[in-house]
Formats: sequence, structure tokens, C-alpha cells
Amino acid sequence: MTTPPQRVGELRTSQLLHTFGVGAIADMPNLSVTILGLDHWDPARTTVIPEPRLLAAVRRELGTQVESLRTPPYTPPNHRNVHDEWSRIGVPVALFPRWLRCTKGDCNYLGPVDAGSFQPIFSPYRPDKTRIVHNCYGQGRSRPTVVPARFVLACEKGHLDDFPWMFFVHRGSVPEPGGEQPHTLKLVETGTSGEAANVRVVCACGQGRAMSEAIGPDNAAKNLPACRGRHPHLSLFEGCDQSTRALSLGATNSWFPTQIRVFSLPREDDPLDNTLAENWSTLEPLVSLSQEQARPVLEVLPCWPQLEHHGLAKVWRAIQRRAQRSDTAGSEPELGEDDLAGPEWQAFTRDEEVHLPDFTTTRVATPRRAGAFLRRVTLVPRLREVSALYGFTRIGAPEFEVRSTEDKRIAPLASGSPTWVPCAEQRGEGIFLRFREEQVAAWERRPEVVRREKRLRDGHQRWRLARGLDSGGWPGVRYLMLHSFAHALIREFALESGYSASGIAERVYARDGDDPMAGVLLYTAASDSEGTLGGLVSLGQDPDRLDTLIEQALEAARLCSSDPLCAEQEPHDHARLYGAACHACMFAAETSCERNNHYLDRALVVDTLASGPAGTGFVQ
Repeated sequence: MTTPPQRVGELRTSQLLHTFGVGAIADMPNLSVTILGLDHWDPARTTVIPEPRLLAAVRRELGTQVESLRTPPYTPPNHRNVHDEWSRIGVPVALFPRWLRCTKGDCNYLGPVDAGSFQPIFSPYRPDKTRIVHNCYGQGRSRPTVVPARFVLACEKGHLDDFPWMFFVHRGSVPEPGGEQPHTLKLVETGTSGEAANVRVVCACGQGRAMSEAIGPDNAAKNLPACRGRHPHLSLFEGCDQSTRALSLGATNSWFPTQIRVFSLPREDDPLDNTLAENWSTLEPLVSLSQEQARPVLEVLPCWPQLEHHGLAKVWRAIQRRAQRSDTAGSEPELGEDDLAGPEWQAFTRDEEVHLPDFTTTRVATPRRAGAFLRRVTLVPRLREVSALYGFTRIGAPEFEVRSTEDKRIAPLASGSPTWVPCAEQRGEGIFLRFREEQVAAWERRPEVVRREKRLRDGHQRWRLARGLDSGGWPGVRYLMLHSFAHALIREFALESGYSASGIAERVYARDGDDPMAGVLLYTAASDSEGTLGGLVSLGQDPDRLDTLIEQALEAARLCSSDPLCAEQEPHDHARLYGAACHACMFAAETSCERNNHYLDRALVVDTLASGPAGTGFVQ
């Protein structure tokens, strides 16, 4: 008899992409689970997100078999009946790690979940109370709750496994079960720091070992087995030639998402026509029907709530009008189109304002002093960001400019080629700053800037060489300057907008050549109303206030509290992807920076202690 699925907790949709996605370990209040692969998800309970640009980008990574972008499965809860179908709809998970430890002080038993001494206790009314208990107290209610074992194994190809406790404590030999000598384990912690040196695994046979002997690459090579190629989220093993690393449960380097993010851009100026364009693949088959025949079909489509307030007659006339058009505006982009930034740049720099539910722009006056290098300021009271997850890595973050087909460390979301990938949509607001192209181009040609770029590029090439990558992927000195300018503004805007610095993100548009771009978008995006409170937009409504904030940000960038060490950093000598930048001046939260705090150098924005007056700074 198959046990029906049980709810064990709740996660937000954005968390399922950015923090606890497929293959990640999620900590519930009393459990530790891994999010299962897409093979186990029920796509019938998901919602398709029509975003052709993002879908085309995902297809370039995973193949043309990807048909759609979908939100995680969800059904609104009915708390009057916790046993109803809604309680069994969600993202599937599996217990991981499968080795558990009893929390009773004089017990500390460590064993696999199927050892026979553990029992799950589900709570349908309070899923967060679901737990596993140890039967060391018999069968009473006071049985102690067990916790997951503190350590797991991982490798750089994305594999994850239970820590080999028996192998480790017996120094490479796993005793046969059922022998004359008992081999039950205990995990004992001493001291109050919780460090690995104070954690010791002890066997009933008398052998014991400190966990510090498993931590670090050198200890792992000597004391841990080779990787078994396990993907617990897919329930499979595959060949692997990598060595393993011991990770603490919950370590931040156990899961790094590989994502693609785009903004939803207007395809039509009229709100109704724009909604039709976004959902045309679903609506087009209705063209051959009459209005009365199409009515019951329209009313059950996911996009109908966005259309209903226009009225059926108006919607039907708009559908017929669009069907008769000979142009292909709003059709899906070709698979070979590889420019995600270009359409966004065009949308933010267009002369006409846009007023749509998911994309609104407003032109405002350019600050007087900053106008020396800023051409235009555009407020974005409403924007919608859609992100898609197409893989993940462990141990190390995914490298920039490396496709998934080239980076063998990116682990798959499904056992085969997926036909859909999970995505999440977030709404927010922002400020777009467009720089004067002629001044940026002239600054790039200055001899001191050319020399600085050479040193930065040498550090970039040495960094990639140390990781077995080719010397490509250099974003250009223009990108580094704009990127550093954005980081300086994030810190200043966070003090005035009411948002935390981690809640403000960036998008840098940097390109030279025949179709140049030079601009930055600072925006906030959240899955709830917090991202649309108006704090960022209000900063740009008064040109004098924005002028003052930009001046303060530039002044703060001139001198770092870690100078002269920060200003004198040489990327070539240390094989780094940044110059004059550190946690005290330039680095931002992971949620803010699109490059994980790489490719930063405040010496390109303003003159620093090391560069001196009339140095490499864009703003003198």
C-alpha cells in the first residue's frame, strides 16, 4: 500500500528558484529534505508563463525540446479540510540526508533512517510540526526528535551523497552487518563552538574519529572515498571521476542556481493588445470559432482574468483584428537570437512613455550636475522580472560567459531532457540612468584608462587560466566602470529609499561598436508588495535630490576605509577579477550583483588614493 504524500512545510515561489531549487537541501523546522527533480513534479498543477525571449534563451541552453516555462505546482489551500486534495499538491521532496542523530543527551545515536529505530510523525494541521522520533524511549509521546546528520558529501560535478560514517570512523573498512561485534554509531559534540574539531563520531566497537579529519581538500583526499556519482534529487547514480568534499549541512556552497532573467517588455502599446500578444499562442486557435463558441473556452483560460474587465465583445474584436494582421509583431524570437539586453535597452531608451500593468516608464528631468555625464533619467514605477532555473552547481558558483553545454559542473534538473523548466515572476520598480555615449567613448580612449584596462584584463585571463577556462569572456572596461558606478549608487540609495541594500538589484547595459549601450538600471523586485512601495522612484522625481545622492555616492567611492590596501590592489599580481574594490566600499549582496562582485574597480569611476588626480576616473 502506497502512503499518500504528506506536507512537511512551506516555501515561497521565489525561494524555489533562488535558494531551495531542484537539487538543493531545504531545512524544514524538524526535517532536512532535498527538492526532487522535474520528473517527480506534476506539470498539470503548474501555470505556464508566456515569456518568449526567456524561453528562447532557455532553449539555447537545454535544447529545442523545452516547450514552456512554468511556475511550481500550487493549489489555494482549504483550511477547513486539511485532508482535501490541495494538501497533496506542491513540490515533491525526499528526506536527505538519510542519516539521523538522536537529540537525547545520553543517547546521540547516529544511524540511517531505515535502521528500524526511527519513526515519522506527521501533522496534517501543522505541517511544520512534522518530525521523526527515536524509539530510545519506547513508544511514548516523549520520544526525542531526531535531527539530520551535520555533514554530507559533494563533488564539483554537482553530485551529493550521505556522509560515509562507517567508512570514515573505521578508516576505510566498512564492517559487515550482523557480526559478533556491534557497530552502532554515536555523534558526540563537546564544547560550545560547534566546530568540526569538537564533533566526534564514535563506534560501539571502540573506534572513534574527529570530524576535523574530513574537512578540507587535503583531508578529503586522504580520508574520504571517491564520488559515487549520486544525484539524490533524481534517485540515480552515474559515473564520476571527481574527489569528494565534506560539507556542513546548510553550507552556502552546497547549491548555486544557474538562471536566466529577463524583464517583461511591452509588445504593444495598448494594454489589451499587449495581453493578447503575450498569450497569442493560447488564443490563436480560437480564431476559427464564433464569439459564442469561444466564450466558454476563453473563460477557463489562465489569461482570462487579465482580459475579463475589457468585456467579451471588445476582447473578441481585438483577437480578430490581431489575426488579420500580416506582420509578426509579438511572435516568438528566433532560436538563434542571443541578445537579451538589446530589447531591454530599446524599451528603456524609447522616447515615448509606456503605461502598461507590467511595464511603466516615466521621463523626468536630468540632474543638473550629473547631467554632465548622464543623458537621461527614466523612472520605472512598474516592471516585471521573470527568472528561469535551468541547472545548478555545487562547491563553486557557475562561471560567467560559460554555456551549460560547455560547463560540465552544471547538474541537470531531470533525468532526461526536460520539456519545461520552473520559473518565477517578481514585480518591482526602478531607476534607469543613461550615460552620454560620446563621453564614455572618449574616456575609454584615454591612455591611462587603456593601461588600467590592460592590468585588469591580465588579471581576468590569469583567473580563468587557473580554472581551466579559455581567455575569453572579458566584458570590457566600459562594463567595469558602469558596474562599479551601480554598486556605489546601491549603497547610497539603500540609505534613502527605505529598501535594504540586499533588496536593490542592478542591470548593466554596456556595449560599444555600431550599436552602443551605456546605462544602468537599479531596481527592486519581490514576490510580494515590498518591491513596489515607490521608494526608488521617489528618489528620481526630484532632480536636485538625485543629484545630491549621486555626488554622495561618488564621494564615498573616492576613499575606502581599507585604503591604501584596497586602492593599491593589483588584479594582475593576484589573478583577481576586480581592482580597487572590497567589502568596505564596493561589494554588494549576492541578490544585488549580477556578477557576484566580480569586474569591479572604483578607480574607473573616480580618482582614488592610488591613481591620484587626473587618473583613470570617469567622473573628475
